[in-house]
Amino acid sequence: MAVPGDLLAHLGTGATTLCRCWAVTRRDGVVMGFTDHDRELSFDGIAFRPNTGLTARALTQTTGLSVDNTEALGALSDDAVREADLLAGRYDGAGVRAWLVNWTAPEQRAIQFQGTIGEVTRSGGAFQAELRGFAEALNQPQGRVYQKPCAAVLGDASCGFDLGQLGYATERAVEEVAEARVFRFAGLAGFEPRWFEAGRLRVLDGEGAGVIGIIKNDRYKGGVRVVELWQSLRLPVAAGDRVRLEAGCDKRAETCRLKFNNLLNFRGFPHVPGEDWLISYPVSGGRNDGGSLQ
Repeated sequence: MAVPGDLLAHLGTGATTLCRCWAVTRRDGVVMGFTDHDRELSFDGIAFRPNTGLTARALTQTTGLSVDNTEALGALSDDAVREADLLAGRYDGAGVRAWLVNWTAPEQRAIQFQGTIGEVTRSGGAFQAELRGFAEALNQPQGRVYQKPCAAVLGDASCGFDLGQLGYATERAVEEVAEARVFRFAGLAGFEPRWFEAGRLRVLDGEGAGVIGIIKNDRYKGGVRVVELWQSLRLPVAAGDRVRLEAGCDKRAETCRLKFNNLLNFRGFPHVPGEDWLISYPVSGGRNDGGSLQ
């Protein structure tokens, strides 16, 4: 931690007025400030609120490329960190900055930590969030895997397909929903059966706004389209809430070519020999000339 000269001089007095401040920037752009001081502080355009029940454990910092880590602890409340926001994943991967601040002169401060929120656990009206330093990104696997299915996610930078094209997504108001998992639409025509299987259902408004579910089944039953998710959404969805249905991809080269006309961006290896080829052996009644076994 680099300590500015004015803060260093304050530390040298032996009688300090220090506190800690944290800023959390969620992926939806919301910025929240917290402090362990007993009154509100402001700097960098952020208001750091006291009495939020948020605290942080000791920060572990090392030299080199080791991962800095710590934990944030807090109580769930409507005016601070809400359980609904945690369930909706709005804090997943959120950016975190932490400062050591002279509360009598907030311009005297030193940043102690920068990173992201990792695993979050909840119990008994409280939460515990793992904080990961920027070096954590170096622990992520890199490179490509040699496999038949496509390794890209439909619509990401590797795939390059625009799901905003006509015929690949639709926004509808929920007509009927059961267990936040099975959705029924009476007037959803214009898409082939199973068109949305392996796609995503995004909740656009209502209490569950921002929640995403992966579609397991997409069928017509008695003129009604039934869209079933693999698991129930983490927040309730009510009739009238708007959702977005996005076309699904089963990662096969044939689907990439015929359904999306995107074979040039296919990120798999469809001609890689399968396991049967790997364990094959010469036989007296067949050809053993090293040619294709497909």
